[in-house]
Amino acid sequence: MKTALLMLALVGGVYLLREHWNHLAGNWVYLLLLACPLIHLLHGHGGHGSHGDRRGHAAPPEAPAIRER
Repeated sequence: MKTALLMLALVGGVYLLREHWNHLAGNWVYLLLLACPLIHLLHGHGGHGSHGDRRGHAAPPEAPAIRER
């Protein structure tokens, strides 16, 4: 079922690109300008306010102790 949906999405994407290539090729800069803020907000770090510090983030896991035998 997942494979069928993936193939359907792929065929639909190729069709959309083929039909609308002139629009996309002329406006790719605007697509990037729209995509960058969306990726920034949806990346999972909570949006603004957490740049450069670790507030709101879990402490990094400590490395396991290495025992010498």
